[in-house]
Formats: sequence, C-alpha cells, structure tokens
Amino acid sequence: SWSKKYICTYANVISVSLFCPVVSQNLVTDNVTVVEGEMAIISCRVKNNDDSVIQLLNPNRQTIYFRDMRPLKDSRFQLVNFSDNELRVSLSNVSLSDEGRYVCQLYTDPPQEAYAEITVLIPPGNPIIEARDEVLSEGNETEMTCTAMSSKPAAIIRWMKGDKELPGTLVELTYDKMYTVTSRLTFTVSKEDDGVPVICIVDHPAVKDFQAQKYLEVQYKPEVKIVVEFPQGLTREGENLELSCKFRGKPEPQRVNWLKVDDDVPSHAVITGADLYIENLNKSYNGTYRCVASNSIGEAYDDYTLYVYDSRAGEGAPRTVDHAVIGGVVAVVVFAMLCLLIVLGRYFARHKGTYFTHEAKGADDAADADTAIINAEGGHTNSDEKKEYYI
Repeated sequence: SWSKKYICTYANVISVSLFCPVVSQNLVTDNVTVVEGEMAIISCRVKNNDDSVIQLLNPNRQTIYFRDMRPLKDSRFQLVNFSDNELRVSLSNVSLSDEGRYVCQLYTDPPQEAYAEITVLIPPGNPIIEARDEVLSEGNETEMTCTAMSSKPAAIIRWMKGDKELPGTLVELTYDKMYTVTSRLTFTVSKEDDGVPVICIVDHPAVKDFQAQKYLEVQYKPEVKIVVEFPQGLTREGENLELSCKFRGKPEPQRVNWLKVDDDVPSHAVITGADLYIENLNKSYNGTYRCVASNSIGEAYDDYTLYVYDSRAGEGAPRTVDHAVIGGVVAVVVFAMLCLLIVLGRYFARHKGTYFTHEAKGADDAADADTAIINAEGGHTNSDEKKEYYI
C-alpha cells in the first residue's frame, strides 16, 4: 500500500498523466452532552481507512491520544478502543472546564478533521421555596418565591397549587456560565386552600422530579349550621325541642351564643355549650332562633324558625297512597261497568215484552149502550192478540 501511494505521488510530481484510484476516507464523530461529574465518551471513526493515523486533540489542540499512545498526562482520559477504523476515548469526572470542541484528526493529504462538541450540564442545587406569610387569612393575597441556584443551562420553574398550575414571574441571573433562577408567585387564598401544598417544580435536563413544596395554613371565620335533634317531625304544643349548633373554623370558635331574633330566649330554655333545649312548647315560643359562632377572623350564624302546632296537629292525616294503584282500580271498575251495560243491553234485546188487549166485538153495531155492554162481555173469546215490543 505504501508503494502505491509513493507511485501516485511521484506521478503527480513529474506531471505524468496517470490515473490513481482514490478511495474516499470519511472521518466522523459525535457531539457529547454529559452531566458534571459523570463520564464522557469521544469516538473518532473512519470509513475505508488506508492505514492513516488517527489522533484526538483537546480544545487547546493538545494531543490527547496519538493512535493508542497518550502524550497528555491527564489520567482521566483512558483508551476504550483502538483499531484502524476507530479511536474511542473516555473522560471521567467531567467538569465545566472540560467543555469545548475536541478534534478528531486523520493524517491524510490534506489532513481531515472532525469536531466533537462536549457540553457539560450542571444541575441546580435544591430548590429553595420561601413564603412571605406563614399564616394567612382567607381573602388575603400572599407571595412566594422559589430559587434554583447555579445551574447550566438555566432551569425552568413551574408552580402548582394542589393539582392546578399557576403562572409565576421569572427573574434570571447569570454568573460565569452559571444560572440562578428565581420565580415569584402571587395569589389570593380561600378557606379551601387550608392544608393545600404549593409546589415549586424545577425542570432541567440534568435532573428529574426536582421540586420543593410548602403547605398553606389559612385561617377563616366559622361555618355554622343548626341541626334539629328532637323532634323529627312537627313541633307540637307540650313537646320538647332540642337544637344543636354545628360549627367549624380556624382557629376553632371560642364563643357560641344562642339568641332569639327580635325577642328574648324563653326563660326556662336551657343552653349547654352549643345546644339549646326548650321543654313544654307553646305558641308563645314561635320565632327565629339564631346560633352565632365567632373567632379572631370573624363571626357567622345560622337561623332556625320555630312554629308550634296544636297538640293534635298531623293526627288522622290521610295516609299516603299510591296514585298509580288508585288509577288502576278506577280503570278496572269503569271497564267492569261498561261490560255490564253491554251484557244487559244484549239481554233485553233478546227478551221481548208481551201483553193482551181485549176489545168488545160487536159493540159498534149495538143500538144502545146497554146492548153494547152486553155484547162486549161475552166477546173475550173472540178477542185478537195484540203485541207490543220494547227494548
């Protein structure tokens, strides 16, 4: 092979018109992205190599490997593979100073070069989330910040409140190829936000599932509801009434009061904590009873309107019946009556009514009235039968 190269070179020198077959040699490599502290692999590959020498140079064009020899005294570079078609070298414990363009060089005439760009990723430090207010009141606005420090490239920060994403305002600082990113979030809280986590999510190619969170503590005024413990139905004269005031708030309500709107609570009513008990009801107790609960945030109330019925109210009330059943019974009765009318009509149509009338024969020819009567009395045997029909 060396003789062939020599002859072709000599022919070119003396300008002799000889055609030298040239086989193309393609030198290729790949860019490398690596996280700081990890290992990078640089591969110089040659297609159709004719025994040309391969070497690898650093960004300062210092020779790292010449064939399978390492002139550079940096033990982090190690030979992984060497052959006619490939020179593969590893670089361990990569740092930001190792970033740059590495050169794969093939000794041909003219020399060929291919470039492998090493990009070093530096993950951010643990995100730091800070809140302006540790304890919040419902309806108030608050602000939080989240910071991801010293990363490369710059991190992206997203905010979540529970399962809802919220927009933040981004502030980015750069120092010596390193990025510090701070995002600011402003929002208004409600009582439903109490105990809900606010999450700062950091997106960066060097890390996954990187986040910090802070739980909200929201104080809110009480919620109040009056529950009738007794009776379950109508409130009648002579019976007892028991009402219970249910409430919740943050902080827990310390004061719970019962009052009657526009009047005084009956003097013999018993109030025990959040419960109101009235014995022997009468109509003078009618009115609106109110339970009021309060805490440091505010107060709230619920009303119950009492109406006392007569002692026998509700007794003998018609039972609830199924209207479908009533409709079915009525339909059956109507159908039965129609059928009966049809049967009776057919019956009377078939049985005809019959009766006889007797007319005096010969009475018309009598000379006087006495003769006509005498002639008529004996004429029954000759009377004609007459029939009349009815339905």
